[in-house]
Amino acid sequence: HVADSAFVTTENLTKAREINTDFLSRMPSTFKECKRVIHSAVEDDAWQEIGPLSIESGSSKRPSAHYRVHDSTVSVDDHTYRALVFHSSAYDKRRQKSIETKVKADRLKIEKSIKEIKQPAYQCRPDAKAAVKTLTKKAEKSLHNLRVDIIEKPRYERGRPKKGEERVPKYTEYELSITLEENPSKIEDLRLKAGCFVLITSLTIKAKDERWSPSELLRLYKEQDGIEKNFGFLKDPAIINAVFLKKPSRIESLGLVLLLALLIWRLIERDLRLHVKRTGKPLPGWPRRMTMRPTSFMMSTKFEKVAVLTIGRQRRLAKPLNPVQLKYLEALNLSPDIFTST
Repeated sequence: HVADSAFVTTENLTKAREINTDFLSRMPSTFKECKRVIHSAVEDDAWQEIGPLSIESGSSKRPSAHYRVHDSTVSVDDHTYRALVFHSSAYDKRRQKSIETKVKADRLKIEKSIKEIKQPAYQCRPDAKAAVKTLTKKAEKSLHNLRVDIIEKPRYERGRPKKGEERVPKYTEYELSITLEENPSKIEDLRLKAGCFVLITSLTIKAKDERWSPSELLRLYKEQDGIEKNFGFLKDPAIINAVFLKKPSRIESLGLVLLLALLIWRLIERDLRLHVKRTGKPLPGWPRRMTMRPTSFMMSTKFEKVAVLTIGRQRRLAKPLNPVQLKYLEALNLSPDIFTST
């Protein structure tokens, strides 16, 4: 199974069909089919609720993401694939910011059109109506509601009328009263689409003739993504840029050391989570929080201030380990002697 978005190209999909390989990948948003199925899902508004995937309870500042899905199909290179449109409550902040920018730019565009068309006053009603029609047409596809009213302004001769005579307007001018407001339904549609992504897959039937459910596919994709992120530290500038190796043999050796370090790092995390699953008891996570999904990095922060004194051939702790550190050692089936043994 492939989780890299670069996999979804006509060439790679053709290769997958030729070798009869199943795949599960996120569809790039630049694909027309991706935009189409997202638009269709928002228009249909027939979502299937999935709920949160995380077993951790969210906080008020960082709530758990809730998912819902719309099952559909896409056509790529004259072949049809299953496409799952997922909507996440955890909106992409960058996308939301781009929507705000788009709304502001849309407003500036409409305001510019108003300045170009609107006059202080029109001498006849047909001209005013023509201006209203032009402005209304420009605002049809915008993200704003434009309301334009024609107001009659009678103009009189200077001075007062003679006694007993009514004041008769010399002519009438027509002014435009314009109200510009955001269209909440259109903007909400944009925000809804920004929270959507599409998974494309050839996976249909699994063991025992059961169909892959959307929640299972989403969880499978998330797990693949987690595996790929494991290698992120291999590209970390803090590690790579600090080391200069000239010989290819030494570069290969460094690569081996880093891969072994990654293996140990993930084995530690695996043992911690197996312990939590086996005992049903959470471990201390980030400050003032317990967790059912401890990480190796989380554990490493608990041992930052451990100091070991060496006196001759003897090693001893500068101060006893605290209860949190002891819990992590117990989860790893280790004793405090690992710090003092020689």
